[in-house]
Amino acid sequence: MELRILAPTGVLGAGFDADAFWRGVDARPHVIACDAGSTDSGPAALGAGVPKLSDQAVTRDLRLLLQARDRLGVPLVIGSCGTSGRDVGVDGVAALCRAIAAEEGLRFRLGLIYSEQPRERLQELYDCGRVRALASAPAIDRDVFARGHTVAMMGVEPIQAALTDGCDVVLAGRATDTALFAALPGMLGADPGLTWHMAKTIECGAACAVPPSANGLLVHLREDHFDVTTLAEGSRLTPRSVAAHTLYENADPFRVREPSGTLDTTQAVYEAVDARTVRVRGARFEPAEEYTNKLEGAEPAGYQTVIFGGVRDRVVIERLSELLPLAAKYFEAKILDVFGGRVDPASVDIDYRLYGAGAVLAGREPDALNPRELGVLITVTAPDQDTAHAVATFVAHASSHLPIPGYDGLVSTLAYPFSPPEIDRGPLYRFTLNHVVTGVTPTELFRTVTEEV
Repeated sequence: MELRILAPTGVLGAGFDADAFWRGVDARPHVIACDAGSTDSGPAALGAGVPKLSDQAVTRDLRLLLQARDRLGVPLVIGSCGTSGRDVGVDGVAALCRAIAAEEGLRFRLGLIYSEQPRERLQELYDCGRVRALASAPAIDRDVFARGHTVAMMGVEPIQAALTDGCDVVLAGRATDTALFAALPGMLGADPGLTWHMAKTIECGAACAVPPSANGLLVHLREDHFDVTTLAEGSRLTPRSVAAHTLYENADPFRVREPSGTLDTTQAVYEAVDARTVRVRGARFEPAEEYTNKLEGAEPAGYQTVIFGGVRDRVVIERLSELLPLAAKYFEAKILDVFGGRVDPASVDIDYRLYGAGAVLAGREPDALNPRELGVLITVTAPDQDTAHAVATFVAHASSHLPIPGYDGLVSTLAYPFSPPEIDRGPLYRFTLNHVVTGVTPTELFRTVTEEV
């Protein structure tokens, strides 16, 4: 048995090399799969329901994937739609698919798998003791599910159900990256250890290539090994670069947890076939005693205004560690004074973060390895945008003239590259969960609808 799996890029919308992609298509893969999301960029996509990448960027990639799927007549699987996998993300990518289909004259059966969780259902699971904390999880109560949005992370099973139902294109909500690539091989009886290891290897496209890129990989999955090949000209794979990817986003490079079990790569062997292909064998998959789905949640955490500045004065730089605590006390009193007690200083966070090298002189820095300047990022976070902006105006003013011991008279401490310096960022979000739901069936938390496009 040989199965060919095409991973065109690490994330839908990243912009892969089209020539490399069509070389992969010419190998006639049995499935094309692509990830479209992550928590790497923080909680905003999940909290706000706004994808990280633009519709224009996603449409460019999606058009090529749909054209290739139509040419080959094979399934196309895309997971974690809209970055976060929220229902609005799935619907957004589905709308792009419909528009492309109309423009290109394409027809397919579309399956939409939704992973966003109703708060009432989550509270019921919590009350039944079926929401379990993972390591370093924050303490929660049942009210956390009412304050934001939560998605469950699916494994292969909901995707396999959609494929069994005859779906040509599957758009999934939040899913493990690996599940997208493991679903079809698992249905067809491929070795589970090799299948999951293959999926882990190609989940980010050519991120494991040398040099890493947003381009694609092709896998030939066989009974006792798989060969992974990089598709872009000028790129190569090495046993080291392929093996190293098991450490990506994992604390343990040998054990990768999935909803249905654990991939164990302890005995895996990596062998160079040629400069662009590595052969891998030896991984095992250990089925879990209990099936679980991970939960991801995000909630609003206030509103934020930011200020960027730079300083080159060595005296100022050396005294900042003394000045910033004094500034914090000054601003606490200033908030009480300006707002007449209507704003609690404890509800406003003013944070200074110092960055070195290049903020002022940029490419004209005479000694880049010994920076003579600091970039200063000031963030003001408050319960509403108006308060954050109002506080930021006097924080920016006062921060540009901090009193420096050793200087007589007024001194300018920060230079601002923008006028006005205050930039409103809007809502701020934070992650709320690092938990799993226990005692569930593999498809229990997910809803699937199909349509003819």
